[in-house]
Amino acid sequence: MAKQIEGVYERILECAKQEFLEKGYLDASLRTIALKAGTSTNSIYVRFQDKEGLFEALVGRQYSYFMDCFCKAQADFAGLPPESQPEHLSSISGWCMMEMLLYAYEHLDEFQLILTCSEGTRFSGMIDEMVEIESKGTHDYLAVLRQLGRPAPPIDPKLEHILITGMFNAYFELIIHEMPLDQAKAYLDQAGLAPGEAKIEVYVSTAERKIAAQIIQESAKKIGLEIEIKEIDDAGLTSLSQYKTASHEAMINGIN
Repeated sequence: MAKQIEGVYERILECAKQEFLEKGYLDASLRTIALKAGTSTNSIYVRFQDKEGLFEALVGRQYSYFMDCFCKAQADFAGLPPESQPEHLSSISGWCMMEMLLYAYEHLDEFQLILTCSEGTRFSGMIDEMVEIESKGTHDYLAVLRQLGRPAPPIDPKLEHILITGMFNAYFELIIHEMPLDQAKAYLDQAGLAPGEAKIEVYVSTAERKIAAQIIQESAKKIGLEIEIKEIDDAGLTSLSQYKTASHEAMINGIN
């Protein structure tokens, strides 16, 4: 077997990272990567087997750490005695979500690849995988609440999926837009996503919306987010919505 030339492996990875970040996995070219790395496509196949193997070499370790951290928090919480779970919702998963965010910021390029450039690989389903895990954990916790005599109203599975997906999408927007870490922490505080700290107020105008809010309230607690549900009539909700929209636009303009 021929001896591999020193430094080629690292050059391929660096050139592949730039190619994938620029074009995404599907449109990235192994020929372009090889050319920029000063090697041949055959040397890429020898070292990484194929294009997906090359992508895996760039993000596999970070993906595994991130998902292992998330799954461990779920398992640690589920392993608590039922009567202890309500008081430990944020103390376990909330800190895990912060740890995951800090880890992602230490590997921003890799998580940009996972979150925005991985279509066509197994990594593109990360958020969906997390939603599925969170959904199961929420169902298990709701069963615990029933066991404790504190049942929550049922919710349509599709609506539940939409709400949990939205929660994770909001979380990952910080990484996708590469917000400076100090600013990201401040936004987590403002949004109520910092563990055990801030609180979000949710205004509902109908019984159906209140039920949906109650379900997501229990799920949100598991990442350290406290949601306070407030009932309001339709007229008040319209006025509040107009105010929030204006405030949001002002905030965005201030950032820009």
